[in-house]
Amino acid sequence: GQGESGYNGAPAGDLLMEVQVREDTQFKLHGHDIEVEVPVSPWEAALGAKVPVPTLGGSVELKIPAGSRSGRKLRLKGRGMPGAHPGDQLVELSIRAPLAGSDAQREAYEALRTSFADFDPRS
Repeated sequence: GQGESGYNGAPAGDLLMEVQVREDTQFKLHGHDIEVEVPVSPWEAALGAKVPVPTLGGSVELKIPAGSRSGRKLRLKGRGMPGAHPGDQLVELSIRAPLAGSDAQREAYEALRTSFADFDPRS
């Protein structure tokens, strides 16, 4: 009923709109769901943390469960594309290790290597 009036007093027709959504550098659209990749530090992934996550409605705090791995997807229900049935936002974790820029940082990495001597990330 939002279109133009019909002929000879007929009721208004429907207004049809075609909407195109441009690609975004931060968010990826999959149907009504939105996906975003969020970088986390190794200690946030291993120990758990609360990190800020961008959403269409602004930043929210997301609880990262302890023991998370790179590629894990967490769901923010109802934070996807708005509508009668809003989609969800999927947050994919990407673990980023800092560079060892000082002797103390290299020693810290050496201590980690020694402490996790039996860990093989490729197994």
